[in-house]
Amino acid sequence: MAPGLQRFDDIADDGAPRLDAASGEELVRVERAASVVLGDRSPEPPGTLFITTRRVIWLSEAEMCKSFAVDFLDISLHAVSRDLEAYPSPCIYTQIDAAVGTDEEDGESSPEANDELDLSRVSEMRIILTDPELSVDELFDVFCHCAELNPDPNAEDNGADGWFHGEDMAGGGWVHGDEDMIDENAPQFFSPNPIGQNGGYDLSNSILELQINDQRFEDAEEEHESHENGH
Repeated sequence: MAPGLQRFDDIADDGAPRLDAASGEELVRVERAASVVLGDRSPEPPGTLFITTRRVIWLSEAEMCKSFAVDFLDISLHAVSRDLEAYPSPCIYTQIDAAVGTDEEDGESSPEANDELDLSRVSEMRIILTDPELSVDELFDVFCHCAELNPDPNAEDNGADGWFHGEDMAGGGWVHGDEDMIDENAPQFFSPNPIGQNGGYDLSNSILELQINDQRFEDAEEEHESHENGH
């Protein structure tokens, strides 16, 4: 199966998606008032969002043929977006690995060709909770948890699991929100690596090096003072 966003039609009689129990896939969260926005298209009518330990699945209530799924391994970044200039309502913004070609390669730069959506070329998806009582921050935490369960197998030097936790980040957890948005077109995170993005950065090693350098500086200062005092 090609990576990226896929159409989904494996639906049980009770209206829920069939999960891959053989591989240990389990349901984590259900949101029944959710809409998705693919690329720069208009929002799809509200449907039901299913988040599993492996995938994000959205089932349309209006047209079952417009139901979609994407593996967490194919989501390269996820973030909370509250920048109303980027999008008119708070949402979960995701970047998806997609087979995006150039004009020279296939003569078409848009994921839409002849009014038909080419899912393999959709590289951005927003999830909007239409119920104002629901929190995008809680949904973001669920995304983080499930993404941790699916680390990038090709990432180098991921450390324990390729993610930052607890005291490693401000506020004792994941950093997200308006303060992290530095581009008006797409949410991004602090350099050198985004949070919620598959990839690795040896933060603990950098902290250790900083501590070592600080210790060397203190030792040198003590030695200098000792010489001045004639000892």
